[in-house]
Amino acid sequence: MLKVGLTGGIAAGKSVVGEMFASLGAHVIQADQISHQLMQPGEKVYQEVVDHFGAGILDPDGSVNRARLGELAFGGPHQPSRVQELNQIVHPAVIRRQEEWMAEVGRRDPHAIALVEAALILEAGIAERLDRLVVVTCQPEQRIERWAHRLRVDQETARREVTRRMAAQLPDEEKIKTADYVIDNSGSLNETRRQVEKIFAQLKKEA
Repeated sequence: MLKVGLTGGIAAGKSVVGEMFASLGAHVIQADQISHQLMQPGEKVYQEVVDHFGAGILDPDGSVNRARLGELAFGGPHQPSRVQELNQIVHPAVIRRQEEWMAEVGRRDPHAIALVEAALILEAGIAERLDRLVVVTCQPEQRIERWAHRLRVDQETARREVTRRMAAQLPDEEKIKTADYVIDNSGSLNETRRQVEKIFAQLKKEA
């Protein structure tokens, strides 16, 4: 089995690329998806996050309001960033789930490509547990446009949020230095797909 990391900065298009790899036959798990599961009421991580950040992050039904938690964690013009505090609670549990998932994939298919999609693969030390690293990049203005479209906010709001979140991530230049493969997601989906297919063919030879 080949363990592959898929990472990139905010709104670079990791999920789109991950879906393309999945359509070709890769087994894909998203760190965001795991994090969402861990934030459900009854989970240990949920309780730790609520204890640390306060009940103000909860909706009336007891679920975590991720937008409110994001505002607290990433800070703002008059508010310091607390993202490191959040990561220290969530990341160890996310990594454990990823490792359990990869072990299960390997048991089912010894020649599988198990792909972990996560924004903070390098920052969280996940890369050391992987065999290959794929980095997705795109132009800064495209990130802002995509974020604005995704959250249905204006360009200026998107710019502030993207800038704020990028400050908590390694710059693309640093990610690229450690990458085995780089996908430029600045062009059309067809152009991105061609890059994914080429990389997948190479990964299959190594799996």
